[in-house]
Order: sequence, then C-alpha cells, then structure tokens
Amino acid sequence: MCGLAGFLRTPSTPDRAAHKDWLARMGESIRHRGPDAGAIWTDDEVGLVHRRLSIIDLSEAGNQPMVSASGRYVIVFNGEIYNFQELREHLCREGHVFRTGTDTEVLLTLYETMGPECLGQLNGMFAIAVWDKTASSLFLARDRLGKKPLYFYHNAGHFAFASEIKALLPLPFLNTELRHDAIKDFFAYQYVPDPKTIYRNIYKLPPGHWLETDGVKVQQAQYWDLAFDNPSSRSADSLAEELYALIDDAVRLRMVSDVPLGAFLSGGVDSSAVVGLMAGHSQRPVTTCSIGFDSRHFDEVVWAQKVANQFGTDHHEFTVKENVAGSLGKISRYFDEPFADPSFVPTYFVSQLARQKVTVALAGDGGDENFAGYSKYRTDQIENQIRSLVPGGIRRSLFPLLARMLGQMDNTPAKKANSLLGTLATEPDQAFYTSNCFFRPEIWNSLVSGELARETKDYDPGEITRHHYRQAKAEDHLSRILYTDIKTYLPGDILVKVDRMSMANSLETRAPLLDYRVVEFAANIPSRLKLHGKDKKHILKKAFSGMLPQDVLYRKKMGFSVPLAQWLRCELREMAESLLLAPDSGLSNLFDPAGIRRLWELHQSGRDNVTQELWSLLAFELWWQSYQKDQAGGGLL
Repeated sequence: MCGLAGFLRTPSTPDRAAHKDWLARMGESIRHRGPDAGAIWTDDEVGLVHRRLSIIDLSEAGNQPMVSASGRYVIVFNGEIYNFQELREHLCREGHVFRTGTDTEVLLTLYETMGPECLGQLNGMFAIAVWDKTASSLFLARDRLGKKPLYFYHNAGHFAFASEIKALLPLPFLNTELRHDAIKDFFAYQYVPDPKTIYRNIYKLPPGHWLETDGVKVQQAQYWDLAFDNPSSRSADSLAEELYALIDDAVRLRMVSDVPLGAFLSGGVDSSAVVGLMAGHSQRPVTTCSIGFDSRHFDEVVWAQKVANQFGTDHHEFTVKENVAGSLGKISRYFDEPFADPSFVPTYFVSQLARQKVTVALAGDGGDENFAGYSKYRTDQIENQIRSLVPGGIRRSLFPLLARMLGQMDNTPAKKANSLLGTLATEPDQAFYTSNCFFRPEIWNSLVSGELARETKDYDPGEITRHHYRQAKAEDHLSRILYTDIKTYLPGDILVKVDRMSMANSLETRAPLLDYRVVEFAANIPSRLKLHGKDKKHILKKAFSGMLPQDVLYRKKMGFSVPLAQWLRCELREMAESLLLAPDSGLSNLFDPAGIRRLWELHQSGRDNVTQELWSLLAFELWWQSYQKDQAGGGLL
C-alpha cells in the first residue's frame, strides 16, 4: 500500500527549481501511506512522487517511481495486484525479463504491452499513474470498485493528481474554492459522492474508470461496470458451493505477503468467514483484532472472541472507553473533505491495534452490499410490499396530506408514521434516497442561509441516487438498490473510511469479498436468495453454514456502531458545544447559528432525536477547522 502524487509542468509553472520542493512536500503530506521509502522523478514535462509501504519484494529494487525496461514509461502505483504471479508467468513466456519480484513491474510491463486494455487482466485494488515520455501523456486508472483513492485537479491549464487531497494542497497554483452542491451532498449522504469533491476544481476519478491527458485535453472512459440482468437459474445449493469456492480463492490470493498478515474480526458473518478461510490456508494461528465499546449495546467483542476460539487465532482486543474528544480532531483530519460516518472512530482504533501486530489485515468489507446485509434493505422491502397494495394516485395524493397532519403531533409513533407515509407517497428510487438521507430536509431548510441557500435552492442530492438506480442493468428493485449502493455508498463511505483509517496507521487492508469475481458472481444470484424473507445475506450464510455456528450466522447485525447520542451528551459535549456554537465557526457562514443552538439544546434535553444532524454539523466543522479556517481568514466562502 502506498501513496502517489504528481503534476504536469506547464508554461505557467516556469520555476523548475521549485518543482522538486513541491513534490517533496506533496510526498511528505502522505508519508503515513508509505513510511518505508520515498522518491521523486522529474523531466521537462512531469513531476512524480511516491511513498512506499513495502509488502511484496522488500528490497530497494521495488521502490517507485519505476521506469520500464524500454525507458519509455514511468509508473507510480498504489495497491496490490493479487494475480501478478500468474500475469508474470504469462509475460515471461512471451519473452519479457523481470528485474524485481514486485507486482509493480508486472503491471508496468503489462501496460507497455497492452495499454489501457491491461486493466481487464488485473485482479486487485489499485490507483495507477503512468507517464508516457514518447507521447507526453499521463494515464490514470482506478480499480473496479474504488478500493484505492485517486484525485485529480484540472483548472486554468494546470493538471495534478494524488492519492489524497492533502497531497495537492502544497501546489501554489491550486484553486481551493468550495463547491456548494457538494456541501449539500455531504449533509445528505455523510460524504461527498464521486466524482465530486468538496472543492470546485478537484475531482475523484470514479471507480472502474481510466483517464488520459496531455495537460490540456482530458479523456475519461469506463472500463468496467456491474450487471444484475442475468440471474442464474441454478439451485441454491449449487450457487452456495461455488460462492464458497470463489471466496476461498479470493482469501488465498490475498494472503500473499512478505510482511506479517492478520485480519479484522467483528464476530459477524463476513469477517468470521474470512478468518475461518484464512485459518485453512495458514500453518500458524491467524492474528485477529477486534474493537469494542464500554457499552453492552454497542459491544461485539464477545462474538469476536467466540470465533477466535473456534479457529484458534492469536486474538487481540481494544475497548474504546475514554478520550474520544481528545482523539477526534486528529483522526478526522485524515479525511481531506467532510466525512461523517461515525464508525471511522472504531475503524481507526482497530487499525491502530492491528498495526502493532501486522502490516496487512484482511477484512469482511463488501458482504452487505453484495448480499443485501443491511437492515435498510429489509425495511425497503416491507415498504415496497405496502406500496404495491395501494394505487399510485392514492399514494401520491392522500399520503402526503396524512403525513403533514401527523407531522404536527409531537410523539414518536406519529413521527414514525409521518416518515413512512412520506416515503410510501414517492416512487421506489426516491423512497430509497429519502429513507437513507442523513439530514432531514425540514431541518436543512430551517438552518441553511446566505449564499449556500441561494446556490443550492433548486439542487436535489437525491438525483445522485436516482441516477444510479436508473442506470442499473437489473430486473428487480433490490438489484437496483444494491447496484446503487455499490456505486455510491461503498466507494464513497465504506472504502474511504477503511482506506484513510488504515493508512493513517500505515496498515494495508484487503477485502476478499470485493474480489471482482465474487462481486460479479453475486450480481447474478437471484435477489430472493440474498434477501429471503427476513433473512439477510441468505445465500452467504448458506455457503458458510458448514463452517460457522448458527448463533454467529443468525445473530442480530450490529456493524461498527458507536454510542453517538451518548458521546454528544457526555464525552464529546464540551468539545462539540465549543465548535458548533462558536461565533466564528465555519458553520456560521452557512447556517443560522440560532438554529444550530436550538438543535443542540433539543438534543441535550432528549426531546427529539437530532443526533445524526448534529454529528454531521460537527464533522463539517472539524474539517473546516483543519483545512479552511486559515485559508479563509476565519470565513468559509
């Protein structure tokens, strides 16, 4: 796992002597991604920098930037190519000679041989930048599902790229004007969805895409997409058997490492299955790490311990008990734009724990999106069943009226009924967005002010969800929302969280359930075998029913939940209040300060559940304090 950055030199950046200093500062800003080595490569047209976390072939020969045997191409690469040994054997048969044992050299040789077509041959996670000295062109690519991040800046004749936004900030030509619609997106989704970032001129290269540029013209293309339109007619037993074999092979491939390797273990189906398969491929006990809270409702370590005992792992636990406030600012800074999924806190601590024991950790990410594991899918299924019983005309005309009436009542049942009727009145794609929006529109409208209110008045973040829902190659509603989450929530939230928190600790994470072969196979499993009545991830549980005990397979899912409401009333209260209610806060440039104070007092009184809205406001302010306060001179816009 590594970090990369670079820029194209242009007539407007004539100070050649300064370029190496820019690159050095870019590399230093992402040292945490690669503490083992760092190097710079420049010519008259481009500057490249790389930070290395050594995993395969630990010798200096594996350092980057790496120049191809012909001398034409130069690569910087972040990630792992799990099938590199197979690809290397094929290239050797074609007469290629290798100087190192790295997957980087295999990737570079493959690109020199095939160009962009080589991406279809790769099984791995990657962000790639290749400079073609002959054509004076830069090629960027990102893995199919977005495991590895890749940002680029394109404005006023300048082009630059990096693994993290913070590596772009040292560039003096960077314009960091904020993007208003992205701010609204953040409060709706808890993250800024691809391809936007919080900055107007910085973009994320979407997963499954490549980009080529000479610094002026930019060409983007999608090389991979996921289709759900060919559901298998095979028996459940046959599908479960092949699924097990595929995941087992994905685990095997991800256990290739020249450094110590272990796993995250929550005691849920996904991570338990990964650990069980690892145990079958290892001659020594698997190192496992779990995180817990000093709260029975949020603590899963007892289940993790049960699985650890079953497979005889070398198990380690950490319990988050105190000083969350003292750590929150430092941890959140690793996200270069606002990010509000609160599970980043335990993810950071479990990564910190794991790094004390290993350099690589396997994780169970991807099981919920591939096999319908979230409770929201079951809720959505029930709503659709009710929706199908009521004619559309009645739903669209009567339900909003009833919802408004119930909205006037100040009690929990009425509020839940109001929410349900509101979603039932809309079509399935909009209802999925409404049910999973993290900042209620009525609260947004009561708070937003000034230029942000004017600029975003007619902008609807829900169009991002609806767009992907419509784009899905799928025959049924569940498949469409799984596709939507794989295109939005997975790369924008889950994978960002895991990448930034593990890389903050110089830890590489690998996700066997996101092997593209597993993802494509899962897409062709009929929806009824994923969400089977009340049983979520039905086919995955069936696949591992011979390995995992029933109480692990069928216990209630908790996920990486945190006691957020308690934190805001106890551990985080003083810190949050000082940030949210400060007269010179970044929030005060966007929202009505009196409205934020009312929300804060409402939460402290326990009269209403505004936890998520307050947490999102706090996350935004933490980001602003780190990245905007000095630039804005105390003002945001």
